Amino acid sequence: MHDQNSLLDGAALKLRIRELGKTLGFAEVGVSRAEPGPAIAHLQAWLAAGMHGEMDYMARHAQLRAQPQELHPGTVTVICAAIDYLPHRKHVTDPAQAAISRYAQGRDYHKVVRSRLQKLADAIGELAGPFGYRVFSDSAPVMEVEFATQAGLGWRGKHSLLLSQRGSWRFLGTIYCDLPLPPDSPMSDHCGSCTRCISACPTAAIVRPYVVDARRCISYLTIELAGAIPEEFRPLIGNRIYGCDDCQLCCPWNRFAHLGDSAFAPRHGLDTGSLTTLLGWTEAQFNERLAGNPIRRIGFERWLRNIAVALGNGPASAETHAALSARADHPSALVREHVGWARQRLHSRAAPEDAARPA
Repeated sequence: MHDQNSLLDGAALKLRIRELGKTLGFAEVGVSRAEPGPAIAHLQAWLAAGMHGEMDYMARHAQLRAQPQELHPGTVTVICAAIDYLPHRKHVTDPAQAAISRYAQGRDYHKVVRSRLQKLADAIGELAGPFGYRVFSDSAPVMEVEFATQAGLGWRGKHSLLLSQRGSWRFLGTIYCDLPLPPDSPMSDHCGSCTRCISACPTAAIVRPYVVDARRCISYLTIELAGAIPEEFRPLIGNRIYGCDDCQLCCPWNRFAHLGDSAFAPRHGLDTGSLTTLLGWTEAQFNERLAGNPIRRIGFERWLRNIAVALGNGPASAETHAALSARADHPSALVREHVGWARQRLHSRAAPEDAARPA
């Protein structure tokens, strides 16, 4: 429990916490009360509409999101921190190249953010004395965007992500604690009448401003969904094999984004890899090369599933056909089904061209 006789008052301690956060590599640090407020009603309506799809944990732990004190007893304050991660400004324009969400091209952010939050908590303890806390980095039922909004780190964009005047290429982390720190003031919304993110979504997953139907979202389809990708969405996925950045790539505020922390620099050619090369990885190579990367969490089957769909959406070539043929008899029924779909799609698209050729 926090010692109320700390040498620093709340305002001074908050200032020092912000300074410490900057030295540890956080782009911004802010403070909010541990009260999610109206965001809980929006979450409940979203769940009631079934927009969470197969993410059962969203519904199962809804009460913990609503009551931070149940997740960590004694919590009165949420310290929110953001780390910039934009690894580069390259755009994937070649349909034969794999498009991987930029956040997943380097090290696993869960570990990086959590480690730095722990260092920040240790440093706070040296200033304030023993206090009760728990650190989180997208690893528990926490209303991260809501608290970050309250803490003045940005506002909720119409794509539902945290957005600031330095863009949205940021990871969020939180520290639940019993320190009675004065909260920061929320930042006003600066989206205005812009709806570019809504228009840019390939699957129309942003069903209205601030509401994303996960069941239509490419990030959900390529990461969270365990089984077969619905056929209606496969052609819309294009060459995206892990996540989707389209709603961020089109955002005007991201013109002002800074290149991010070097910890998230691309590894193993994930920013340049061809689909056929990645489909050729063995399971051992997948596990070895993606150790310490968030992609490894989806497992080898989903990796192959996603790449097969992307190849089916790309140009037909001898290399593409050979890569898919090599996986046609894969032990996994999930992989075989998506490889079969891709081969049939390539064949059906090529057939009219073949018919038009002179005998």
